[in-house]
Amino acid sequence: MLRTDTIMDTIRMFQEENLDVRAVTLGLDLRDCASPNLQQLIDKMRAKLVRFASSLKRVADEVGREFGVQVVNKRIAVTPIASVASAHGAEAMVRIAKALDEAADQLGVDFIGGMSAMVHKGITPSARALIDALPQALGSTSHVCGSLNVATTRAGINMDAVRLAGQTITALAQTTAGQGGIGAAKLVVFANIPEDNPFMAGAICGEGEGEATLNVGVSGPGVVKRALERLIAANPGDKLTLTDLAEEIKITAFRVARVGELIGREVAGRLGVRFGILDLSLAPTPKVGDSIGEILQVMGIRAIGGPGSTAAIAMLNDAVKKGGAFASSSVGGLSGAFIPVMEDHALAEAARDGSLTLAKLEAMTSVCSVGLDMVALPGDTDSDTLAAIIADEMAIGVVNNKTTACRLIPVPGKKAGESVSFGGLFGESAIMPVRDLGESATFVRFGGRIPAPVQSLRN
Repeated sequence: MLRTDTIMDTIRMFQEENLDVRAVTLGLDLRDCASPNLQQLIDKMRAKLVRFASSLKRVADEVGREFGVQVVNKRIAVTPIASVASAHGAEAMVRIAKALDEAADQLGVDFIGGMSAMVHKGITPSARALIDALPQALGSTSHVCGSLNVATTRAGINMDAVRLAGQTITALAQTTAGQGGIGAAKLVVFANIPEDNPFMAGAICGEGEGEATLNVGVSGPGVVKRALERLIAANPGDKLTLTDLAEEIKITAFRVARVGELIGREVAGRLGVRFGILDLSLAPTPKVGDSIGEILQVMGIRAIGGPGSTAAIAMLNDAVKKGGAFASSSVGGLSGAFIPVMEDHALAEAARDGSLTLAKLEAMTSVCSVGLDMVALPGDTDSDTLAAIIADEMAIGVVNNKTTACRLIPVPGKKAGESVSFGGLFGESAIMPVRDLGESATFVRFGGRIPAPVQSLRN
């Protein structure tokens, strides 16, 4: 039975609390575009993108207007290009990236993800060619994003790939030095990459996906914050417990998930493609009122990064997952709470005042979605230190059988405490200090593979 109060709560989510569908992402399998002839590969790829995605922006906007829900980003995720272009070298990979960028302009989409390689157990010649191409491929394009999966729970951590990732991030930052190193923001390094993630920069169309699949990412930090504020205001004194807060988050996540799946299925139906998953992730924006950090403050963590921060984000992440799982049988992707420093004004402020350190941020990532995301670092952070930071984050994912990732941005010419701003959804932040630069280089340079943990032996 529909109740007036629940209807009004949903309306308020859209009008006052920044609820939106953050992204509809069309996953496309491009393996049938493979060809030893590069131009033929590019032509087949363009034709497939146009065939399936020519109406994506129009349909998403139409559905958004009809339902009164803003669909913020329209995106495409493709099969990892290292697999599609396995017969080609680095120069060809750059040409493919530029063709994808041109297609994004033509189709009116915000980003195309998939300049990617799966290198968690070894590096094929085509994967190495793609990695070598990434600084130019991502640095010279506007809409193309990439990712590297360097670890899994079943395979362990490929430290050769981790070291290459550190070098690639450094090169990307230098290639886009005139823009503050923003190229590094378009590359994500993963452990246990999901095949159906709709969020950039790490979205791909995995090999287990269909030919064309529509995945949707919903976000609502502002909705959760206001729900908690109303609950606390209605129960003054010591009447509430953390259990009550967790229950309110769970109920709110349920409502958000139902809205997201409704929009996603409608867009998929009109496009004539299969609906894939709903990713219920609390993904913040730089806008005040749309922040994970603000939720933690409402929960009583006045200094983000202080004692209790890890427990609070763990509780938030768990409640979001429970609410989403109850609302939909199609929950997938990452589905949890993101803590991208530059994209969340409260987290960025905590980094600026020193309460949120790199070490504490890493601890918090062990219990929430993704990992060290949109973290601005000093420009003189060497590639081996970047690799060591990545290795730490990958270890969290591998040992805990969860997805973790790094999106690290060494800002050329900037030191710890200075600021960088990319604008828009990328936001701004103070540069976070990195201790003991270069002191882990010997460990990184051993290379090889950190073996899979014993808990990977589950059969």
